[in-house]
Amino acid sequence: MSDITRHRRVNDILLGPLERPTLRWLAAHMPAWITPDICTLIGVSGAFGVAFSYVLSIYDKTFLWLASLGFIINWFGDSLDGTLARYRHTERPRFGFFVDHTTDAFSVTVIFLGLGMTPYISFNIACLALIAYLLLSVLVFVRTSVVGEFKISYSKLGPTEIRALAILLNIAMYFGGVRISSLTFGTLGQIIFTPYDLMIAVIALLLLSFFLVTAIRETIRLAKENK
Repeated sequence: MSDITRHRRVNDILLGPLERPTLRWLAAHMPAWITPDICTLIGVSGAFGVAFSYVLSIYDKTFLWLASLGFIINWFGDSLDGTLARYRHTERPRFGFFVDHTTDAFSVTVIFLGLGMTPYISFNIACLALIAYLLLSVLVFVRTSVVGEFKISYSKLGPTEIRALAILLNIAMYFGGVRISSLTFGTLGQIIFTPYDLMIAVIALLLLSFFLVTAIRETIRLAKENK
């Protein structure tokens, strides 16, 4: 098993060329009282802001803009905590890894449950996407322990891109409004869905494909190494 304090971090994302210098600049200009732990709390508060805004969108679609702001706040806190610790040389590898990723799992759960409570997305579809995200997260953590590589990007997609897609989805829901469609499958009855359900379902299937392909590939590799 790999030492969790010595893992190699892989975050080769599409928005990396923009995100990395931005985070470095923010870390260099943060006031001393803003610590990595405070950044983590900011990230969690952003997740709650997203969830509450999604619930309130039942009454007024304008809250979708507040949900998008919540995603930005969540990105700020979640992405900056580790960067700030490394910039100030105050890393606590085990504590940081544990707290960062347990709060990430909690934040993602809160966000997806909030999404499922909007009039735009089916709760079942939101839960399917949540399951897919958590499955991939579990794979990332197990693989980190076994292989020593913390890989959070797949096909140039990572948490930052997921947040960007969520903001685009919010914009689409705001301008598109609630649109209900249905399909009838004989004795199976009628299935009611929205176009936004299809978007979330595609993301869920993409995450599941990353999970399955990576899990199978690692299983075959480890079997050949007889480890």
